[in-house]
Amino acid sequence: MISPLVFAANIGRPTPGGGALKYLAGRWVQTVLALFLSLLLLGVTQGVARADGVELTQISTARSEEGLELSFSTRFDLPPSAEEALKKGVPIYFTAEAGVLRYRWYWRDARATRSTRTWRLAWQPLTRQYKVSTGGLNQGYASLGEALTALRGVSGWRIAEPKDVEDEGRYYVEFSYRLDTSQLPRPMQIGLGSPQGWGLALERNLSLNPDFSIRSLGGQ
Repeated sequence: MISPLVFAANIGRPTPGGGALKYLAGRWVQTVLALFLSLLLLGVTQGVARADGVELTQISTARSEEGLELSFSTRFDLPPSAEEALKKGVPIYFTAEAGVLRYRWYWRDARATRSTRTWRLAWQPLTRQYKVSTGGLNQGYASLGEALTALRGVSGWRIAEPKDVEDEGRYYVEFSYRLDTSQLPRPMQIGLGSPQGWGLALERNLSLNPDFSIRSLGGQ
């Protein structure tokens, strides 16, 4: 089978008995086809890069007397550029967001609630520990791996109060988790725009059953 790139490279070559006009037309087709193939290959590469950021290994919801709770866990490796910044004293942040919405056939879906949870990861050179801070709690860890384990997920996170989720109606959850570059120091944001190699993010839509457990996982 002939490679598309090889095929594109051979389009437009002069053939016996072909005129100049035919040759120029062939060259134009070659240029357009090569551009199309380049854009196609670029799109495939970018899609793979986005898919390799964060893996959602577990997620569940449960309704209790206190409201609707969400638990999740992820798997990812910290980008080398982020780890280098961390070692230089730059704290980095991870943010999870969960919004509960109610389906409405007659208008746009109604947002019942939105919750945000943020983890701050910092290197403490004096104690030679990594510190994870969230919700007013601070915990030190001897290794980066232990610190990352502490912020890769959460259990029993209340994302809605009882009054926000009624028995009637159909609901779903918009969930996202990311390495939050918007909380980097301003000089880094201005100088780098969107920091290269910091792309850790995922988004999912979670349809809920009548008992508020997850029915299906969208946004794969």
